[in-house]
Amino acid sequence: MEFVNMWRLKLAMIIILGWLTLTLACNFPIRGGQVSGLSGEQLRQTLAAHSTATAQGTPGTIPFLAETMTATSVIEATSPSTSILAPSGAWNGPDDDDATAFHYYTQPGDTLQALEGRFEVEAVQIISERPLSESGFLMPGQFLIITNLLEEAPRFPRHVLPDSELIDSPSAVGFDVTAFVQEAGGYLSEYWETVDGERLSGAEIVRRVALESSVNPRFLLALLEYRSGWVYGQPTDRHSESYPIGFDVPGWDGLYKELVITATHLNMAYYGWRAGTITEMKYTDGSRTRMNPELNAGSATVQHLLAKLYDPQPWEEALYGEDNFPAFYQAMFGDPWNRAAGVEPLFPSGLAQPELELPFQPGERWSLTGGPHESWKTGSPRGALDLAPVTGEAECAVSKAWVTASAPGLVVRSARNAVVVDLDGDSYEETGWTVLYYHIADKERVAEGTWVALNDRIGHPSCEGGNVTGTHVHVARKFNGEWIAADGPLPFVMSGWQAVAYEKNYLGELRKGGQTAVASPVGPSTSIVTR
Repeated sequence: MEFVNMWRLKLAMIIILGWLTLTLACNFPIRGGQVSGLSGEQLRQTLAAHSTATAQGTPGTIPFLAETMTATSVIEATSPSTSILAPSGAWNGPDDDDATAFHYYTQPGDTLQALEGRFEVEAVQIISERPLSESGFLMPGQFLIITNLLEEAPRFPRHVLPDSELIDSPSAVGFDVTAFVQEAGGYLSEYWETVDGERLSGAEIVRRVALESSVNPRFLLALLEYRSGWVYGQPTDRHSESYPIGFDVPGWDGLYKELVITATHLNMAYYGWRAGTITEMKYTDGSRTRMNPELNAGSATVQHLLAKLYDPQPWEEALYGEDNFPAFYQAMFGDPWNRAAGVEPLFPSGLAQPELELPFQPGERWSLTGGPHESWKTGSPRGALDLAPVTGEAECAVSKAWVTASAPGLVVRSARNAVVVDLDGDSYEETGWTVLYYHIADKERVAEGTWVALNDRIGHPSCEGGNVTGTHVHVARKFNGEWIAADGPLPFVMSGWQAVAYEKNYLGELRKGGQTAVASPVGPSTSIVTR
């Protein structure tokens, strides 16, 4: 009991200190181009001078960092080990020499299943003073003792970026990609590319990938500059012109496709870590390293993504060496942990899905043609459902039926056959609950800026907007920029029908009381749902 009481007292002190940190931290977004007292022009001149990285090479340096702080102090200063937002891997609990168990404090977004995967244990090997939810989120800051069954001690516990800097979260509200790129004045500000028949500027490409994949535009810009110098300078060779990030996938050259690959790897790692299904990283030389199970999702994602670009030694230099990427990131955009203090945790305690209705009028019959599958094609979790009207129309016709609003809100995006409705009505896709409706036909699609009430018309389901085989609407949810899995801690429920995922994508069902609708692309009677 003395041991328990001592750690209760320590945990209380940690929570109080964390609360004070949040209270005193500046909550205002840091304006692009002004970091560490440097003007946009000074920063441009400094970063333009640094040596750019090759596809295999060592990342460039930022000369002024040596004058202001060492790389080590940057990381330690911006990865607070006492913050409940980013508990450090250095927290080893009562006995630092205890190799038989991890002493871990739960982080926002943790689930029992995720911890089982990351620590390679069963639930009975996770000890807590309080009961742990078997299916929901765990309470942040809860002290756990987890049996250590890992064959080798995990390395690289230091946190490098908060979760909110990896996804298009409230941290990105007010960040103007176009203004930042133009002020930087590098190659990206002059770049353009034709994407899906549309001529887009470099800034428009960054913003499009950020919005559609829900990844943070700051991270995309920082990685682009770190790898090729596109933001503040010029590419040094033809290779970095064609493959500015350096994934080198044949036929996938150019900025747009390189950023799509980046977003895909980022989302796969982020949501895989959230779920406990991704636990190791594979370097470019084929070697593998188990990731430290105590990392936050943002740091795990950065580690996993950069392993796709570096061999082990350059990777370690890129993250923890003298010229590391986290320090580079801070030089471009200011202290990310300070921003995180104003917006995290991204999943507040007690979070629940708002009431949603099926996206069609009461009395209509629609078919569940797709069970839980990727919310968006770039590596997102299995958060989407496909529904098709039962009208007897041609296979890929623009249906006469209407997709309707599942809840009232503001249409914050209506483009490229996607409609996003912001349920809190603050006009930001990055905050609160949003609902995505996809494959909405161009004809009669609701306009951006429209306020829709429950059951108001969104548009017609169709095959437009992707390589699909039949008319339907694809529906998915986000909260604070995070894609939400359909069958998880926040289950997808519409008109009382709850989504249940099967092992494979597109398979699954909806359940309501004693009723079940089983997903099928051909629309048999067993797949019918009604309001």
